[in-house]
Amino acid sequence: MTGHYKKAIDGLEEEIKELTYEQGNSLASYEKAVELILSKTAKLKNYVLKTGFKNQQEEIHFFKQIKPLFIAKLIYYNSIYKIETKRPHGGGKIIKKYLYNELSKIKRYFDNNFEFYRYYRTNSTYLDDKYFARGKHDIKLCLDTYYFQSDHTFSTSHDYKVAKIIANDLIQVYIEDQLYNKIPEDKSIAPQKLNWTGSKAGLIELIYALHYQGVFDNGNSDIKVIVKTFEDMLNINLGDFYHTYLELRSRKMNRTKFLDALRDELIRKMDEQDER
Repeated sequence: MTGHYKKAIDGLEEEIKELTYEQGNSLASYEKAVELILSKTAKLKNYVLKTGFKNQQEEIHFFKQIKPLFIAKLIYYNSIYKIETKRPHGGGKIIKKYLYNELSKIKRYFDNNFEFYRYYRTNSTYLDDKYFARGKHDIKLCLDTYYFQSDHTFSTSHDYKVAKIIANDLIQVYIEDQLYNKIPEDKSIAPQKLNWTGSKAGLIELIYALHYQGVFDNGNSDIKVIVKTFEDMLNINLGDFYHTYLELRSRKMNRTKFLDALRDELIRKMDEQDER
């Protein structure tokens, strides 16, 4: 990123922070953020059309790496504004249903643009001259209708898709934060008790790993207290847990089978979500 573009994006982020700080996360701040981004994008466009690019490589870099950062912010704040203005009144259940529907829209966009998601997420470059050079559109490459209505002096066939991917990541984080941290639980519904449905050996392996990591009471908790807490919390009787632990220790191979499986599945899910 050249000095001029870095200064422009850093300045935009600072001004947006000031807006949200002064007015809080209100609809008014989202409106002003949209207006600010539109103004900054117009200045960016004027600069680009005036100075041009030295070569196609510089042009591709701008439309793949720079412009999407500005447009992603525009998409994000406009989307959050619409989400909040349409948010239904009612209890947590109604609001959660509404927000999950908004998440499903992001998933549909991912499904409809999977091939480009994969291209972009894997930092591929072999189609950059078609995706990110002006005047090179190919309708077979799954174009958004937006492209045909855009100013082709300042747009390529896929720079908006990159912005949409970046924005969708941010919108997903916003919605999930609302779902899991901002919506009060319905107190009329008793909390459901969890039941451990995995193997006892797996849970004991996890408990001992946490115990030896010293995550409970700075490592001062007795293993019996920890086991009893998990038993009560997960509605399970672990029996002679120490004998089971000795069996885990005696394994000649794969002594941490359950923990390894946890790690592998978490990484797989993270990789899967990165492709969205």
